[in-house]
Amino acid sequence: TLEYSSLPSADLDGISGNIFVPGSDNNDNTLDEPVSTTLMRDLRAVGSKFYHVLIPRDGSLLLQDWDLWGPLLLCTLLAILLQGHGGDSDNDGGPQFAQVFVIIWVGAAVVTINSKLLDGKLSFFQSICVLGYCVLPLAVAAVVVKITALVGLKKGLVAIIVDFIIVALAFVWSMFAAVCFLKPTNNPGKKIISTYPVGLFYFVIAWLVVSQP
Repeated sequence: TLEYSSLPSADLDGISGNIFVPGSDNNDNTLDEPVSTTLMRDLRAVGSKFYHVLIPRDGSLLLQDWDLWGPLLLCTLLAILLQGHGGDSDNDGGPQFAQVFVIIWVGAAVVTINSKLLDGKLSFFQSICVLGYCVLPLAVAAVVVKITALVGLKKGLVAIIVDFIIVALAFVWSMFAAVCFLKPTNNPGKKIISTYPVGLFYFVIAWLVVSQP
């Protein structure tokens, strides 16, 4: 029989990760705590990560304690804001809810796989977490663009230019935050080719935002 001790030890560093949240409690004994306490702790963790995206800093200390709650919330918000009118109108030019969901999640997965193929140091879900949280500026831009449409300021050349500037700034913001977090984990000799798919990912989302009906 094959002894367990004779098996080669696996390097588990690449399959687990954390986005560091200052002040978070890493105590694993949470089975007996109230549900409200668990929810509040998770909400504080998500809010702290949103804060780090809004004010990007050196990402080497932030790549811990990953989760997908923030990306899921942002993806759902974008899917709701960007979906077409539906009904009998098939020519409104807007994507459907499921299409936005697929574009964001599949796009993030493709960017992550590309990073792993280029010897990136992040785990798969850790990279998905970072890319998803950095969608926040574009989600904020989508909210602003939708509000301008609801109050009747959408039409006209000036409104289009304003929307374009807002979305362009959000795109740069998302890119800057993502690069801050991912730069320390990329292969030093392949940083440009690793960064290009990230920019393309956020550009597609930005285009969906600025072209929403």
